[in-house]
Amino acid sequence: MLASTLVALLVSTTALAAPKGGLAERVARRAGGIHKSRPLKLIESPAAASSNTSHVQYSSNWSGAVLVANTATYKSVTATFTVPTPAKPSGGSSSTTYSASAWVGIDGDTCGNAILQTGLDFSVQGTSVSYDAWYEWYPDYAYDFSGISFSAGDSVTITVTATSTKAGSAVIKNNTTGKSVSKSLTSTYALCETNAEWCVQYCPHH
Repeated sequence: MLASTLVALLVSTTALAAPKGGLAERVARRAGGIHKSRPLKLIESPAAASSNTSHVQYSSNWSGAVLVANTATYKSVTATFTVPTPAKPSGGSSSTTYSASAWVGIDGDTCGNAILQTGLDFSVQGTSVSYDAWYEWYPDYAYDFSGISFSAGDSVTITVTATSTKAGSAVIKNNTTGKSVSKSLTSTYALCETNAEWCVQYCPHH
């Protein structure tokens, strides 16, 4: 159910209710700016930590699924999805860039000290479509992977793994082409390992 819901969100890529945050800044950085991500921005209070109960919480910059634990629990998060074909929303301008992102991460919900993330951004401007894979250990900047490409319809698996609270890795694999890229990361900002996320994020059009 979660996979089908997220795929549906990915396929219907528009900039409606688009939040500010990491995606917008990644897009800006690629155009010459600098990017840093952001932890979850809640509109309502966090869900209670429980492995057996589902809760709904509202955020201005994330959508998707978040697992929350009271103690260090989550060492790895992985997701597999189909690369969507982003399209200009009805009434949208062909000169405007519309972007969204699918990513997984450790922490950033109830623990905002650090976030280990990796994901795939997808953008469209007119008839031009682009896909950019990235990794990040917030509060450091996000960086794009090189040496890997994507097309609409490709199956992609994204994974982050914490080998300790200050070390880990990000891996993105294009299952369709067999190509994968990875990055080992360290940080002085420790993970709590209490949050696991699989999220879809929209970007304000620009």
